[in-house]
Amino acid sequence: MTQNARSFDHWIRNDFIEINTQLETLYFSNVSDRADVTGIGDDLKHALLHDGKQMMISLLKEGNTDEGFDAGFDLLGNIGFYMAACRRHELTEPSRETKSPLVEASALALQVGASIGMIPRFSTAHLTTHNQAINGRAKSFTHLSDEAIFNEFNTRAILAYQEAAAALIKVVDVGISSPVAIDLLHTAKVALEKVYASNHQLNHQLDVDRFFYSVRPYYKSHRVGNNVYRGANAGDFAGINIIDLLLGLCRADESYYSQLLVDKMLYMMPDDQAALRNAMRLPNLLDSLLSCSPGSWQSEAAAALIQVCQAHGATAEQHHNLLVERFIRVPSEQLATQHHENLTASGPPLPVLLAALEKLRDLRCANPRSDIVTASAKMRQLEELL
Repeated sequence: MTQNARSFDHWIRNDFIEINTQLETLYFSNVSDRADVTGIGDDLKHALLHDGKQMMISLLKEGNTDEGFDAGFDLLGNIGFYMAACRRHELTEPSRETKSPLVEASALALQVGASIGMIPRFSTAHLTTHNQAINGRAKSFTHLSDEAIFNEFNTRAILAYQEAAAALIKVVDVGISSPVAIDLLHTAKVALEKVYASNHQLNHQLDVDRFFYSVRPYYKSHRVGNNVYRGANAGDFAGINIIDLLLGLCRADESYYSQLLVDKMLYMMPDDQAALRNAMRLPNLLDSLLSCSPGSWQSEAAAALIQVCQAHGATAEQHHNLLVERFIRVPSEQLATQHHENLTASGPPLPVLLAALEKLRDLRCANPRSDIVTASAKMRQLEELL
């Protein structure tokens, strides 16, 4: 890491967080409309904009030092944090612009993003699995305890999903009829139960209003250069989709699901991108088991596979019916109408987003639907093997 990059990282970990925290305190005290940031803390906003811009100028003058992926990824995250904070405080707003007013930051983000093969803004990994803590403190936008809770339990869930995905890949390697497959399926089930437990803790500990008004706004869509990029999403990692595909609950050749994969690919780490592409070519375990010749092993394997599918479906149902409902849909009903256009991090209006999430939930739960093919019928076939 160069001296300029170190100085920028120090600013992100210190002054940047302090400014955002002060602004969030001011916004939250405006109980008449906590989503309205207009004319509040303008001196703090100016300091954020100015100090960050000076950092960008120094880094641009320095040029691309090509210090490897890790340094580039870390720098991209810091640039992304700055741009996301400017968007949150409405120093930039895509509907009123044709290109980002953050000229230097955009130039640097585009350069670094292209060089490491990712979108030119911060990704989920920057705040979760690749967020290095120093003296007990990881990077964040604010000092608010609710942001720390959100990042911590998202990280725990992602790591557990990755554990489950790794076990399922090994099942493909050894074959569903291998006695070792039962052990691996059990490992995947236990990992998915960890996801459920982590989400349960998140629901229990996270304050709804603090999340909705003080954490979620940093994930809004914003421009980098001429283009608008959607906000980072907690699902922007390969593990959960590898599980979808290998269990046979979702298919890469189904247009709705394949579009989802295409849309999220560059929001993931390059290693994750490669892992997901690999999973897209592998046979799924549901079809593999159903196509096998009858044998005494099938009943135990079917039972183990059903348990993994049920655990995966339970986390999907929990996320949609509890977390999305409680932390996004319900509080959005109290939001003033003028704020509805910028409600979601992914861009589309909330009803469209909720319908898409409902469809994804039903795929992962193998619920029957008339508009898309789910694994409902195949799961019934699997249950007949018990």
